Amino acid sequence: MPIDPRQLRPGELCRLLNSTPLGEVISERQLHRHRTRAGFRVAADGDTGRVDLFRYVAWLAATRHEPKPEPTEAEDYEAYRDRKAREARAMSLSGRDIGDLPEVDDTARKDRARGDFRFFCEAYFPQTFHLRWSDDHLKVIAKIEQAVLEGGLFAMAMPRGSGKTSLCETACLWAMLFGHRGFVALIGSDEEHAADMLDSIKAELENSELLTADFPEVCHPIRSLEGITQRAAGQLYQGRQTHIGWTAKEIVLPTIEGSAASGAIIRVAGITGRIRGMKFKRADGQSIRPSLVLIDDPQTDESARSPSQCANRERVLAGAVLGLAGPGEKIAGLMTLTVVRPDDLADRLLDRDKHPQWQGERTKMVYAFPSDEALWAKYAEMRADGLRADKGLAAATRFYKRNRKAMDRGAAIAWPERYNHDEASAIQHAMNLRLQDEAAFFAEYQNEPLPEVEADDGLMTAEQIASKTNGMARGVIPIACTRATAFIDVQGKLLYWLVAGWEDDFTGYVLDYGAWPDQKQAYFTLRDARRTLLTATPRAGQEGAIYAGLEALTGELLGRAWRRDDGTDIRIERCLIDANWGASTDVVYQFCRQSSLGGIVMPSHGRYVGASSIPFSDYKRKRGERVGLNWRIPVVTGKRAIRHTLYDTNFWKSFVHARLAVPMGDPGCLSFFGHDTETHRLLTEHLTAEYRVKTEGRGRTVDEWKIRAAGVDNHWLDCLVGSAVAASMQGAVLFGTDAKPKARARLKLSEAQRARTRS
Repeated sequence: MPIDPRQLRPGELCRLLNSTPLGEVISERQLHRHRTRAGFRVAADGDTGRVDLFRYVAWLAATRHEPKPEPTEAEDYEAYRDRKAREARAMSLSGRDIGDLPEVDDTARKDRARGDFRFFCEAYFPQTFHLRWSDDHLKVIAKIEQAVLEGGLFAMAMPRGSGKTSLCETACLWAMLFGHRGFVALIGSDEEHAADMLDSIKAELENSELLTADFPEVCHPIRSLEGITQRAAGQLYQGRQTHIGWTAKEIVLPTIEGSAASGAIIRVAGITGRIRGMKFKRADGQSIRPSLVLIDDPQTDESARSPSQCANRERVLAGAVLGLAGPGEKIAGLMTLTVVRPDDLADRLLDRDKHPQWQGERTKMVYAFPSDEALWAKYAEMRADGLRADKGLAAATRFYKRNRKAMDRGAAIAWPERYNHDEASAIQHAMNLRLQDEAAFFAEYQNEPLPEVEADDGLMTAEQIASKTNGMARGVIPIACTRATAFIDVQGKLLYWLVAGWEDDFTGYVLDYGAWPDQKQAYFTLRDARRTLLTATPRAGQEGAIYAGLEALTGELLGRAWRRDDGTDIRIERCLIDANWGASTDVVYQFCRQSSLGGIVMPSHGRYVGASSIPFSDYKRKRGERVGLNWRIPVVTGKRAIRHTLYDTNFWKSFVHARLAVPMGDPGCLSFFGHDTETHRLLTEHLTAEYRVKTEGRGRTVDEWKIRAAGVDNHWLDCLVGSAVAASMQGAVLFGTDAKPKARARLKLSEAQRARTRS
């Protein structure tokens, strides 16, 4: 017999509609009588219209009466409007309430998974973790479990495809569902990368039948949204808001009394984005901060090749990320890494000497390669022939199977179960990856990238340049130096500067360098500079800020006595100031004209002299000009009535790099102060920011220098070049560059006539 829904409470209707055919809940007569007036599309057969029917009968039960007809003339309109408003509110509340929660399907399974991360992975994600665990996997799982339950930091570099990202995403779910951690921060190399991981976690919470069965307090409210995120704000459970959050940047699990995951939150961010001050205020007014941070591949291929970007991200990890938990609190952290190149961010974080707090774990695909190189060389030929002939690996695989015992000898593989369907073993799979791209294999699967080979063998690498330290203290001039010069590179935000000491034979020593205003950090880029010329002089415009900066910087550098190691004080003889930056040209000229140090400072212009350009040596010298080694000081008049220097940037960049290549102790060598090579990492990035291309034209071959990538800083390279030009102006001469063209002998007219007569 049909049940009268008006006699039931909404919660009872929820249970009834989830287990009873629609025809037994409400009679066909009631359906036809009320469906049009209630405004719902309903049906009594199958599941069609079940949701709309549920809302209708719940509304019917809440109002405790059947819909009334339209108001008659006798009925007061105000009373009718109030009644309809009450009915609408009741209908809205009944539609937003998710009803009673289903029972937990397997309590024993859930209880066991609470403290066993490995079992949680196997029991609830059998499709993701379907292969047998390797020893490396078990080691990583133990570290993750320790970090989540007890705290600590853990960085792991595993071969690509080993499931490290899946393990971290699952660890995030495990930490939240059981209440081990209430706020998880998910950080990627950029915000888009982190959002992709959040989408993966969302998909598990929405679609996993196993999670839904054992975690109804979390999954049932999420499924009730039916993919419509706008419903989250008004969702109710037993008449109370669940405060569920489901946006592109965060998930807030429903607030359910008695749920271990009640109000847990996960939020995403990019490592270069806004991380500091991350917090969340719960419905009860409690403000919480992240207690677990999940970092997935914090570097990109581009950032891995930039020492300054690596240093910047390293600083963010050490400061902003580890400080997420707030004052006096320690955060637990999991980080997945891929080593792209030697000494990149991943390589440094995995080094327990440099970052012992991260407990770096570096695993490999192959721990020992097969010993029979001849058979594998034959295999490589057969594999290449098969791929060229569009026949695949069939012939090579048959060869491997026939000789498998000999070809496997000496090999030690990390994960024997990992290989493709057209391969016979994990060893064959690893060797195929190595044959496909050896450099990528050692970087992505071995976490031991091969040393990079520079395209131009004539140029030193950043590591080689950084190793040229002379042991002198910063700012101290070696006893053999006879002069010191400086150069200031003017940029819109900063003034880059460098001071160098020189011997007569052009043996050089970088004494000091930096930026003004001082950035108070070892690694920075012009783009992310926080203390700028404008912030240092807030009341001035761009030109005024540059002028004030030049005045302050030259006062510091040129007013200082630089101590030589024999006790003698030496002052800077010549300071060139770059006047090429568009908005600064007139300001630099004005400053040099008005400065009390006018005998030392001088504007300078670097000129790009390519193979097709007229070289400086071919310029016709004018009266009053000074001419030197690919530089000249022209005579000028007019608005900029102050002498300036022009020099060939291509020649002088090659000159400086040649000095860097000279071995320590030889004449003409260029070296840096200090003992520690780490001190000059950013400087060497600037010095190697450009590469040279040998170009022929007009019967000569010259080096033309080009920037390696857009946006890369090269300002201290310009400073070192300018300091070398200044040293040449002050009399430093490299052996072999002091030869001067012979002057043409002057011939008198009478002598020419006599010579013609004799002939």
